[in-house]
Amino acid sequence: MAAPLNRFKQALADGSRQIGCWSSFGEAVTAEIMGTAGFDWLVIDGEHAPNDIRSIRDQLMALTSSQTEAVVRVPIGETWIIKQVLDAGAQTVLIPMVETAEQAAELVRACRYPPEGTRGVGATAARASRYGSVPNYIQTADAQICLLLQVENRKGLENLDAILAVDGIDGIFIGPADLSTDMGYQGDSAHPDVRAAIKDAIKRIKAAGKAPGILGVTDDATAAYAEMGAQFLAVGIDILLLAQAARALAAKWDQQK
Repeated sequence: MAAPLNRFKQALADGSRQIGCWSSFGEAVTAEIMGTAGFDWLVIDGEHAPNDIRSIRDQLMALTSSQTEAVVRVPIGETWIIKQVLDAGAQTVLIPMVETAEQAAELVRACRYPPEGTRGVGATAARASRYGSVPNYIQTADAQICLLLQVENRKGLENLDAILAVDGIDGIFIGPADLSTDMGYQGDSAHPDVRAAIKDAIKRIKAAGKAPGILGVTDDATAAYAEMGAQFLAVGIDILLLAQAARALAAKWDQQK
């Protein structure tokens, strides 16, 4: 028995667009609810959401019966946390703030077993191997790991071509909020200069044979990114969806008091 097929990785390799959403509550029940919505993928956010390795594991478990694929964003590109989320069962990881090809190469190695990588060989007791019930997990896991790197500042864009040349990267995610702020526009990702930088980055990513990804939190931004050619496109954040719907409902009925 081999490691499970990573359908998200396969879809990116096939060139099909994958529509996703952010999962930021840090709770298994909300991840399970989001898994019923029909998204191709959900980001379990370990960078800005109140997650630890246990809550990440629980959300991975909550999505097991869903057709939605889990993408785990770790808080930082460190080998120890990548090791933990992979052993917890993540097959797709998203790494924030990647700026150089050297950093990218180390992240590739962190996702692979020796001799090609540095991932610790302790899968027998891990959820990733179904607690030892997948006998060929170590021999087959590397091929099913999908590595997505976030490029979200000027230094990262300057080094984008070198990052793209690193073997073992499946996709590059552009972080519009961080990029716009680093460019001096304080989160204004709709500024023409920022949109131009994003468009150019997506073009370069596609030309290198990698999948470009991004998050849009407004219809305008999402439509613009789709037109630019974003392949794995996040169209919302669960917390914002709840907040916006709740505020709209309260305002609607407040007017009728």
